[in-house]
Amino acid sequence: MQTPLQDEFRFYLANQDEFVTKHHGKYIVLKDGEVLGVYDSDLEAVRATEKEHPLGTFLVQRCEPGTESYTRVCHSRVI
Repeated sequence: MQTPLQDEFRFYLANQDEFVTKHHGKYIVLKDGEVLGVYDSDLEAVRATEKEHPLGTFLVQRCEPGTESYTRVCHSRVI
């Protein structure tokens, strides 16, 4: 069973070296095999992107070498 945003994360992994070279330390927003934006913080990335794309439909990933930035998970509750 595929988990949400699995394709976006695979896209990041396949292009991680290039993303790190271009955007080291920044946060990129990925959706449908493309980079929607590059931001200085994860909050900025989410706030800017959610204006046009529903939460849960895009991945925000910090561009860092290695695997340290892979494990952050954010959850949101609808009230």
